[in-house]
Amino acid sequence: MSALDGQTVVVIGGSAGIGLETARLAHAEGAEVVITGRNQERLDQAASEVGAARTAAFDATDLDRLSEFFAGLPTPIDHVMVTGGGPYYAPLAELDFDEVRKDIDTHILVPVQVARSAVGRVRPGGTLLFIGGTGGRRIHKGLGLISALTNAMPALVATLALEIAPVRVNLIAAGFVDTPLSARLLGDQIEARREELRRTLPVGRVVGPVDIAALALHLMTNTALTGATYDIDGGQQFV
Repeated sequence: MSALDGQTVVVIGGSAGIGLETARLAHAEGAEVVITGRNQERLDQAASEVGAARTAAFDATDLDRLSEFFAGLPTPIDHVMVTGGGPYYAPLAELDFDEVRKDIDTHILVPVQVARSAVGRVRPGGTLLFIGGTGGRRIHKGLGLISALTNAMPALVATLALEIAPVRVNLIAAGFVDTPLSARLLGDQIEARREELRRTLPVGRVVGPVDIAALALHLMTNTALTGATYDIDGGQQFV
């Protein structure tokens, strides 16, 4: 029997990329999967692909709607994974404060609301997993917001792990991941980026969604892990 047999895994942002692959792998390991996304059509297609038990279409940065979603879920919930959109960055003089607020909501307020909603609904020993990054650890012009959020998330996650224990809370810090979102952001530069990473990364290949999904399932099933940040970037931050 799989360690996820009979358990419920909720993936917020599960209609594509990392979320979709995590839902797919969790279902293959015997879990009942619940996925959310913003676009109902893509969500329906994803649900069919991964055998999701239920879906909900909404924007997770709508914190009231996020709370309502959790309130409507049957309990107990075993694991919750929260993915996010791509990072926002721009030089100081060109920052769009609406986009800044949206990015802060995604990386700070959504995890806080998920943690509050998890109390009494996620079982003791269950998991909250959030997705962050490693790229913002380097200081560079135009990356001030990313750097601030990259450094804030590990501290937030560690504190949440204490606040809502014995529910476990962990952070996955990813580098470049070859997802449809990455392809949209880079456009016609995507293949050059892939080739650069194949040439320079210590692992000799590009990190994909299935790599992140495998780590996510490990964090769900290893009950000794909480309050920590786990890097998965193929060694990108070292080259």
